[in-house]
Amino acid sequence: METRAKRAKATETATKPRKDASKKPKVKAKRKPSSSAKNDHRDKPKKPPTAFFYYLEDFRKTFQQENPNVKSMRDIGKACGEKWKTMSFEEKVAYYDVATEKRAEFEKAMAAYIKRKESGEFSEGSDDYE
Repeated sequence: METRAKRAKATETATKPRKDASKKPKVKAKRKPSSSAKNDHRDKPKKPPTAFFYYLEDFRKTFQQENPNVKSMRDIGKACGEKWKTMSFEEKVAYYDVATEKRAEFEKAMAAYIKRKESGEFSEGSDDYE
């Protein structure tokens, strides 16, 4: 016995135009950065972690001592996030202070990097790394 769903499906496949197998989908080519751009990025200072990540370092150590059977970073991260949300601002201040100091160091390093870059220290001809 033929059902309505089977009949509808049969008519759909009969009326659908077939895809031409000879046509290939278009793929956009990715642009590769120039070698001078790679050198610039290599010398660029990395952004410092946030206060939460400094807390995560401390929390991970204590959590693993208390729960040696938990190995998953996912579980550790979840527990850390829960604890971070419940902490008062006074408890977080120490981590915010560390993050602020590291951020200030990053700003100084970034200013020096930009100054070197604008002065032309990172020229295309300098291949000191190879």
